[in-house]
Amino acid sequence: MKRNLAYVLTVLLVAVASCSFTNKSFDNDDKDKLLLDLITYVLEKGHYEPKDIDDDFSVSVFEDFIDVLDPTKRYFLASDIADFEQYKFQIDDQIKNTDISFFNLVYDRLMQRMGDAKEIYKEVLQKPFDYTENESISIKYEEEPFASNKNELSERWRKQLKYATLGTYDSKISHAEKAMDDAITDDHDHAAHTPEEAEIEARESTESTLDEFFDFVDDLDRKDWFVQYINTIVDEFDPHTFYFAPDEKEKFDMNMSGKFEGIGARLQKKPEGAKIVEIISGGPVWRDQRLEVGDQILKVGQNDEEPINIVGMRLDDAIKLIKGPQGTVVNLTVRKVDGSLEEISLTRDVVELEESYAKSANIIKGDEKFGIINLPKFYVDFEDYNERNAATDVAQEVERLKGEGIEGLILDLRDNGGGSLKTVVEMAGLFIKDGPIVQVRSGNKEKDVYDDKDERIQWDGPLVILVNELSASASEILAAAMQDYKRAIVIGSKQTFGKGTVQNVIPLSNIVRSNEHGDLGAIKLTTQKFYRINGGSTQLEGVKSDVVVPDRYSYIDLGERDQSNPLKWDKITPADYEPWDGYLDYDRTVEKSKKRMASNSQIKLIEENAKWLKSEQDETEISLNYVTYKEEKDKDKEQSDYFKNLSNYDSKLTFESLKYEQELFTQDSVLREKRDRWHKNLAKDVYVEEAVNVLEDLKMNNLKNIKLASSVKN
Repeated sequence: MKRNLAYVLTVLLVAVASCSFTNKSFDNDDKDKLLLDLITYVLEKGHYEPKDIDDDFSVSVFEDFIDVLDPTKRYFLASDIADFEQYKFQIDDQIKNTDISFFNLVYDRLMQRMGDAKEIYKEVLQKPFDYTENESISIKYEEEPFASNKNELSERWRKQLKYATLGTYDSKISHAEKAMDDAITDDHDHAAHTPEEAEIEARESTESTLDEFFDFVDDLDRKDWFVQYINTIVDEFDPHTFYFAPDEKEKFDMNMSGKFEGIGARLQKKPEGAKIVEIISGGPVWRDQRLEVGDQILKVGQNDEEPINIVGMRLDDAIKLIKGPQGTVVNLTVRKVDGSLEEISLTRDVVELEESYAKSANIIKGDEKFGIINLPKFYVDFEDYNERNAATDVAQEVERLKGEGIEGLILDLRDNGGGSLKTVVEMAGLFIKDGPIVQVRSGNKEKDVYDDKDERIQWDGPLVILVNELSASASEILAAAMQDYKRAIVIGSKQTFGKGTVQNVIPLSNIVRSNEHGDLGAIKLTTQKFYRINGGSTQLEGVKSDVVVPDRYSYIDLGERDQSNPLKWDKITPADYEPWDGYLDYDRTVEKSKKRMASNSQIKLIEENAKWLKSEQDETEISLNYVTYKEEKDKDKEQSDYFKNLSNYDSKLTFESLKYEQELFTQDSVLREKRDRWHKNLAKDVYVEEAVNVLEDLKMNNLKNIKLASSVKN
């Protein structure tokens, strides 16, 4: 989208020509005010849909900033909030006047309350917890009021700390029980914890964790907190507009290059921890296989050190703890999607970029052969498009599969979060003769239509596209285009992620005439919105599958609609296009697939699992009585074990690597292991099995079409 970036920069620079940021009435060393002035200016002039900075905007910033700083409501008192409220309707005016009085007041009070918190948790953890007492804690913190006084705040800390120690206490008790069982069976002398010892050690562990957390907080500078304030303002525009401080911009550039150092997972801040929203192929999490999307990281430890509780911690700070040099070990305490707690150790690594690239396999069913291409993202080298990109690689895989004699093709876009728009247009062109692929509208509301102008069709046979709730952005463009053309049957979730916007990264130093403040970072700015060729936006609504099948995330909010301040859905005039006419009984094939899925026992089990996961996530009242806690935990484990039967499914399909890849295995055993694992998982995949069934129906329809055409000629 370099063309759009040039447009945005031109607009901003023209505006800057009549507005100098170096002549403001504040000191040259007041970088905070310069940053606030500059970012709000860029938002107003460059954002696709700029918001009015008014009283409503002020209230949103007020509420969201406090929530960012104190999501579990264990620092601020109700009286603090009352003090802050003098600015509740004035933040918009402060932004316009580069006044940071609200931030200063909140920041100073936060530092004071964090100092108070250090004394509170030390005092609370001096006394034993009574796990026989019948009490509970609500973890739906957003519905809890702020404490009215320090005694009430201390009681809140007591419950939160008791909850924090409960998992550790249970772990030590369970370990002691196992040790005693082992001693009975093998006559070895195993040391075991008594409940009293376990309770003491649980408190000591929690205290050590909090000590490290506050040491970490003490190392933060005021500017780190100001960045949070800036991003609270920025986030009001939409969830994909974001300010990068200089060091964060460097990390973003590294991520865009496709190299990730750490555990290989994208995280989202939640009040109860850091939620995994994407697993990067090839990384430590992907290789380990114990973590999955929806899991929440609660604590982070380094090697054998006591883990730090990241609940309530800023996401950036939590990520800093999780990331680290290649080869080092990080220990994660995780609340699984099913509610169980696990401690998982991972060795950090540089994510293997190769696993982010397209890969393909043959599918053997009887005497029939089909092909599947998995595309994790729409990658591209922005410095050199011809170096390597998703469209070129998929085209190559299609050719290879054709050479193997496939009769139908599956394009797997599940978990594909998007990427380069140019690659989408080129990739879609592999499956149609020519025509529009996507419509893009900029802030000036003028639309551009991106066409496939190459009349060559690389694959004209049956085509199925697999999607899920995590298929986003570029994935949605491709699935939508193929659906509108009736070129492919889309199988998957009720709707995809719903991200229908385009962003550009703009270095802020490029906007000012002169800069005495050094690197000002950059802003990732939403500048465009894309639309299907039928005129509808994929924003919020995503792409609705032709054949809807449940998965374990069906009832959990993961999409754009679960983000803060998303842009609205709308539609524009459709592009001029003609649907694909290569299928006979396209709609009948869809109906046959729906009937198969409705009676499939594996699908029913998946839906049952999805509903159970939703019920677990909706359970926000946690018992602090150990017996009750243990009973609930054991019940959850039993249910979780029941759903592990899902992994025992066998589609009876055979998957094989292509000939060129089999030749590589003799020199690359790691590649062989990766492909073997992939094929093993595909054989358990009921969605791939149904995609093959659909391809069979479409292939039969094609044969009927060919026979019909032949009889007409005769």
